[in-house]
Amino acid sequence: MDEMIPWFDDGLRFKCTGCGKCCTGSPGYVYLSPDDLERLAEHFSLSTEEFSTKYTHTVEGYQALLDHPDSPDCIFLKDNRCQAYQARPIQCQTFPWWIQNLRKPEDWQEAAEHCEGINHPDAPIVSSVEIQAKCATYLDNLIAQNFSF
Repeated sequence: MDEMIPWFDDGLRFKCTGCGKCCTGSPGYVYLSPDDLERLAEHFSLSTEEFSTKYTHTVEGYQALLDHPDSPDCIFLKDNRCQAYQARPIQCQTFPWWIQNLRKPEDWQEAAEHCEGINHPDAPIVSSVEIQAKCATYLDNLIAQNFSF
């Protein structure tokens, strides 16, 4: 059987510009795995229970970060910077390398409409191997959350 070659086999251009757009607006949720909760709680010197009470809510049975009280932005976004960057959730760490952005070139182009770092002219080419590794991490994180596909 021939090995399937992804459409992005030559890699894709991406460079985070620090614009903060991926952390703003609606709709969208940042879902948390147990590892995400532990890492974030430790970052803020809280127990997982304290962190959960203060910064999360349940969305369709899954634990997610709260939005900022005055906007649909992430609660940890301040001056376009993540206040939990070193401990940020896997969902955030793996963006834009999500399956839904990589199924076909049109999905990647649609994601680029919302993220100026996708296809940025100064962005390095991220290898197909690295992209696939990030996708695997993203999927492993969904499994850890018991997401149903």
